[in-house]
Amino acid sequence: MTPDITYSAAVAAARAAGAPVVALESTIITHGMPWPQNVETARAVEAELTAAGAVPATIAVLDGRLHVGLEPDQLEALAQAHGVAKLSRADLAVAMATGRTGATTVAATMIAAHLAGIAVFATGGIGGVHRGAEASFDISADLHELAQTPVTVVAAGAKAILDIPKTLEVLESLGVPVITYRQDDFPAFWSRASGLPSPLRLDTPDDIARAHLARGALGLPGGQLVANPIPKGDEIPRARLEPIIAAALDEARAQNIAAKAVTPFLLDHVFRATKGASLAANIALVRNNARLAAAIAKAITAETG
Repeated sequence: MTPDITYSAAVAAARAAGAPVVALESTIITHGMPWPQNVETARAVEAELTAAGAVPATIAVLDGRLHVGLEPDQLEALAQAHGVAKLSRADLAVAMATGRTGATTVAATMIAAHLAGIAVFATGGIGGVHRGAEASFDISADLHELAQTPVTVVAAGAKAILDIPKTLEVLESLGVPVITYRQDDFPAFWSRASGLPSPLRLDTPDDIARAHLARGALGLPGGQLVANPIPKGDEIPRARLEPIIAAALDEARAQNIAAKAVTPFLLDHVFRATKGASLAANIALVRNNARLAAAIAKAITAETG
């Protein structure tokens, strides 16, 4: 039994023609940025993909129906909607069964992309092991999704608010390839370097595409994480960010912020502390990831014919 999926006109045409398609999440629209930057960024990222020769497929659940690709009016309405659920693996099916509207996280977007036959997904940064997880057990479902759903995810590393060393340890334990693009240091979202060596490095979209296809040929479950460093001119140095993140974590603990509320709370704190620089960096890195994702998707399409 497979769910009914509503495809946008552009995605439906791309599927029929065998053209490259790149998936995009929707929580960055509903939970990651304020209006109107959210819809402006969503349109800009879609435009980056189109200009690079791939078809964008923004994924969301609208009134209980899974949409792969949103029409312009749907994107606009979602960007202004209130009370939109944040959907991961655990709650995606419930939202669909009960007719809710929800935005997909990395995990839910991977699930939907795989159902739709989309091999590549561009996002900002993945979730991971939260700082203090040894007490809270707060670990994102994104990591387990990467271990079981065969989609290549292009991100600017793991979000800097996370415990990046533990995130890399969990990914290693789960057998997820972590590939940094064109550098040896694993990136940390707003910063090009985390100070941690990347497990793997590849320097061309073609090599990344072949690695994706080789995993399938070997029968290995799961996808691969491609860590694409933010462009140099757009980064915020790690030394500037660390004290801000530490203060944000202290404030979250003082207010007993937990579970799904943690990430948006911390991101908002960083946004205010950097006077908006973190949002500008976020927009730049997502657009950069879209360009690389398009190149990978085109390479996979060329290899598979």
